[in-house]
Amino acid sequence: MSFTRDLIKKVVNKCVFSSDKVQVVVAPIALHLGEALRTINKDVIICAQNCSLTGTGAFTGEISVEHLKDFGINWTLTGHSERRAMFGETSKIVAGKTKRAIDLKMEVIACIGEQLADREAGKTFEVVSEQLGAINDVLTAADWAHVAIAYEPVWAIGTGLSASAAQA
Repeated sequence: MSFTRDLIKKVVNKCVFSSDKVQVVVAPIALHLGEALRTINKDVIICAQNCSLTGTGAFTGEISVEHLKDFGINWTLTGHSERRAMFGETSKIVAGKTKRAIDLKMEVIACIGEQLADREAGKTFEVVSEQLGAINDVLTAADWAHVAIAYEPVWAIGTGLSASAAQA
């Protein structure tokens, strides 16, 4: 937890966030959400990195939207590339998590983005359209007021490459 404390003290709490047009959101790992809530600048929003598609109950290891809300967390990520790639979360699962979070009064940062093979094959728009389409299929027009889209070009993660402003 010292890493989280140091990051909060040395970086996040030294920043000034005073704009009415910008919300700053940080998403520490689940084990450090409590520390972040206790120590972070109150202008910064604390966000979970993930939420479960399930409710409360016998779902060992899952963190439900209800648990997060009870803990004081009102934002969550859905669809992060690692969840999609390593844990097999499909666009349908991501859409379900997004809808469930919104229905339970959370704000969502929905992550979309393509792999390098998709980019090289010219399928960027096809991939991100499918990802967004799955979410759009379950949300109402009013729900979208509670969603921020994070474009995450997966091909740029850890490669030294970055997406240009035009690509983003």
